[in-house]
Amino acid sequence: MLRPKVPTNPTPTGSITPLAVPPTAQLSRTQPPPAPMLQPSTRPTIQLTSGTTLALVGGGTAVVLVVGAVLVSMLLAVALTGVSLAVCAVVLRSLLASERTHR
Repeated sequence: MLRPKVPTNPTPTGSITPLAVPPTAQLSRTQPPPAPMLQPSTRPTIQLTSGTTLALVGGGTAVVLVVGAVLVSMLLAVALTGVSLAVCAVVLRSLLASERTHR
Protein backbone atom coordinates (compact mmCIF):
# COMPACT_ATOMS: atom_id res chain seq x y z
CA MET A 1 0.00 0.00 0.00
CA LEU A 2 1.29 3.47 -0.82
CA ARG A 3 1.85 5.88 2.02
CA PRO A 4 2.11 9.62 1.36
CA LYS A 5 5.23 11.39 2.47
CA VAL A 6 4.55 14.15 4.94
CA PRO A 7 7.02 17.01 4.60
CA THR A 8 8.90 17.77 7.78
CA ASN A 9 11.01 20.72 8.82
CA PRO A 10 14.67 19.66 8.54
CA THR A 11 15.71 21.84 11.47
CA PRO A 12 12.78 22.28 13.87
CA THR A 13 14.18 25.29 15.75
CA GLY A 14 11.01 27.37 15.67
CA SER A 15 12.83 30.51 14.51
CA ILE A 16 11.99 32.13 11.20
CA THR A 17 14.57 34.12 9.32
CA PRO A 18 13.20 37.23 7.57
CA LEU A 19 13.87 37.82 3.91
CA ALA A 20 16.75 40.16 3.23
CA VAL A 21 15.48 43.45 1.77
CA PRO A 22 18.08 46.06 0.86
CA PRO A 23 17.34 49.42 2.49
CA THR A 24 17.74 51.25 -0.82
CA ALA A 25 14.82 49.40 -2.42
CA GLN A 26 12.13 51.84 -1.38
CA LEU A 27 9.06 52.47 -3.44
CA SER A 28 9.17 55.72 -5.31
CA ARG A 29 6.13 57.83 -4.63
CA THR A 30 5.24 59.67 -7.82
CA GLN A 31 2.07 61.41 -8.79
CA PRO A 32 -0.04 59.60 -11.37
CA PRO A 33 -0.59 61.48 -14.61
CA PRO A 34 -3.77 63.55 -14.71
CA ALA A 35 -6.79 61.90 -16.26
CA PRO A 36 -7.64 63.17 -19.75
CA MET A 37 -10.61 65.47 -19.94
CA LEU A 38 -13.58 64.14 -21.87
CA GLN A 39 -14.75 66.33 -24.70
CA PRO A 40 -18.46 67.11 -24.77
CA SER A 41 -20.36 65.18 -27.42
CA THR A 42 -21.21 67.01 -30.62
CA ARG A 43 -24.15 64.74 -31.44
CA PRO A 44 -27.58 66.27 -30.97
CA THR A 45 -29.72 64.95 -28.16
CA ILE A 46 -32.94 63.11 -29.00
CA GLN A 47 -36.09 65.00 -28.18
CA LEU A 48 -39.07 62.76 -27.45
CA THR A 49 -42.28 64.38 -28.51
CA SER A 50 -45.73 62.97 -27.92
CA GLY A 51 -45.82 61.64 -31.50
CA THR A 52 -42.54 59.74 -31.22
CA THR A 53 -43.53 58.36 -27.82
CA LEU A 54 -46.82 57.14 -29.28
CA ALA A 55 -44.99 55.57 -32.23
CA LEU A 56 -42.55 53.77 -29.91
CA VAL A 57 -45.39 52.43 -27.73
CA GLY A 58 -47.32 51.31 -30.81
CA GLY A 59 -44.28 49.61 -32.32
CA GLY A 60 -43.48 47.83 -29.08
CA THR A 61 -47.06 46.64 -28.75
CA ALA A 62 -47.03 45.33 -32.32
CA VAL A 63 -43.79 43.43 -31.70
CA VAL A 64 -45.19 41.85 -28.52
CA LEU A 65 -48.40 40.83 -30.29
CA VAL A 66 -46.56 39.29 -33.26
CA VAL A 67 -44.13 37.35 -31.06
CA GLY A 68 -47.01 36.16 -28.88
CA ALA A 69 -48.98 34.97 -31.92
CA VAL A 70 -45.97 33.06 -33.24
CA LEU A 71 -45.36 31.37 -29.90
CA VAL A 72 -49.03 30.44 -29.46
CA SER A 73 -49.19 28.98 -32.98
CA MET A 74 -46.07 26.90 -32.32
CA LEU A 75 -47.59 25.61 -29.07
CA LEU A 76 -50.80 24.77 -30.90
CA ALA A 77 -48.87 22.87 -33.57
CA VAL A 78 -47.09 20.80 -30.92
CA ALA A 79 -50.39 20.06 -29.17
CA LEU A 80 -52.08 18.99 -32.40
CA THR A 81 -49.16 16.73 -33.27
CA GLY A 82 -49.35 15.09 -29.86
CA VAL A 83 -53.11 14.53 -30.15
CA SER A 84 -52.78 13.03 -33.62
CA LEU A 85 -50.04 10.67 -32.45
CA ALA A 86 -52.20 9.60 -29.52
CA VAL A 87 -55.15 8.89 -31.85
CA CYS A 88 -52.90 6.86 -34.17
CA ALA A 89 -51.62 4.85 -31.21
CA VAL A 90 -55.16 4.07 -30.03
CA VAL A 91 -56.24 3.01 -33.52
CA LEU A 92 -53.20 0.77 -33.98
CA ARG A 93 -53.73 -0.79 -30.57
CA SER A 94 -57.36 -1.46 -31.41
CA LEU A 95 -56.43 -3.03 -34.74
CA LEU A 96 -53.82 -5.27 -33.16
CA ALA A 97 -56.20 -6.32 -30.39
CA SER A 98 -59.00 -7.14 -32.84
CA GLU A 99 -56.59 -9.14 -35.01
CA ARG A 100 -55.65 -11.34 -32.03
CA THR A 101 -59.30 -12.05 -31.15
CA HIS A 102 -60.30 -13.01 -34.73
CA ARG A 103 -57.73 -15.78 -35.07
